[in-house]
Amino acid sequence: MTTSPDMAAFVAGLPKAELHVHLQGAASVPTILELSRRYPEAGLPLEEDELREFYRFRDFDHFLSVYMAVNELVRTPDDVQALVEGLGRDLAAVNVRYAEVTVTADSHLLAGMDPAGVAEALTAGRAATLARTGVELAYTYDINGAHGLPGAERTISWAERFPAEGSVGFGLGGPEAGAPRTAYAEAFTRARDIGLASVPHAGETTGPQSIRDSLDALGAVRIGHGIAAAQDADLMAELVERDVVLEVCPTSNVCTRAVDSLEAHPFTILREAGVRVTLNTDDPGMFDTDLNREYEIAHEVFGVDRSGLVDLARESVRASLAVQPVKDRILAEIDDYAAATQPE
Repeated sequence: MTTSPDMAAFVAGLPKAELHVHLQGAASVPTILELSRRYPEAGLPLEEDELREFYRFRDFDHFLSVYMAVNELVRTPDDVQALVEGLGRDLAAVNVRYAEVTVTADSHLLAGMDPAGVAEALTAGRAATLARTGVELAYTYDINGAHGLPGAERTISWAERFPAEGSVGFGLGGPEAGAPRTAYAEAFTRARDIGLASVPHAGETTGPQSIRDSLDALGAVRIGHGIAAAQDADLMAELVERDVVLEVCPTSNVCTRAVDSLEAHPFTILREAGVRVTLNTDDPGMFDTDLNREYEIAHEVFGVDRSGLVDLARESVRASLAVQPVKDRILAEIDDYAAATQPE
C-alpha cells in the first residue's frame, strides 16, 4: 500500500478519536522490551529483533497467547501507569484528541495487584496524559472470555468498588468461541447500573449470532469489530435501525486472520449498507500500526476520499462516550481542519 505524501500529510493532521484500543496491546515494542528485561523470568524475548518476530501472528489463537504473555509483564500499578502514559504519548503523535482505552483489569488482579492501586494508576495516568499531551482518555473495562464467569464477577465487582476517573464502558473480549455472549448478561446489567455503556466484542472470529446476542442479551450500544454482520443483510439492517456503531479494526483483522487480506475486508460492504463504522487500531503496538495508518488504508484500499475520511473522524467522535462539551470541541477542530485544508 502506498499513500501519496499529500494524503499522508492530510491524514496526519486530521484530529481524531479512537474507540477501540487495548492498553496492553497498545504498548510499543520498546516499552514491552523494557518490561521483558525487567521481568526476564516471564520468558519473553529480550532482544528487539526476537520480540518483533514473536509478534508475527499466525492466527487468532496465537495472538491471544502473545497477548496473555505480555499481560504477565504488567505486575505493579506503576507498570499500569507507565502503559497509560506511553499510550497517551503515542496517541498525541497521531493527532488523537480523545480515546476510549480498554483495560482488562482482571489480568492485573490475577497478578496480585492491589485493586485500589490499579484504579489509582489509571486515574493518575489519565491526569498526567491530559496535562502533558492534551489527549483525553476514558476507560472501558472488559471481561476476558477465557476466564469465564468467575472473571466476569471479578471484573464487574472491581468496577463497582474501584471506579477510576474516566470510566465509561464495559466490554467482553478474548476468544469468542466458548464464551457465549448470553452467559454474561448479569455482569452487563450491573455495569449499566453504575453508568457503564455496553460495548462488547462480537462477530470478529465467529458468525453474526454473537452480534445478535450482544444486542439482545447485553444491550450493546457499540460492537467491537462486528465484521461478521456483513454476512447477514438483515442484521446489517437491524444495526442501522438500532443505530449501533461498529468499532472496525482493519489491520488487526488481517493480523489475527479474521480476514484473509485488507482487500477481502468487509468495511465497504458495511458502510454501503448504512452501518455506522469507526476506524480503530485494537492493539497497535502488537500489530505495528497506528490510527493514521488505518485512515490511509481506508483511502488506499477501501476507496474513501478526503471528505469521507473527515466523516469517519466525525463519526468516531459522535459515537464516543465522551461528554458533549468534549465532543463539541473535537468536532469543531475537525470542521476547522477540513475547511482549512479544502482543495482549491
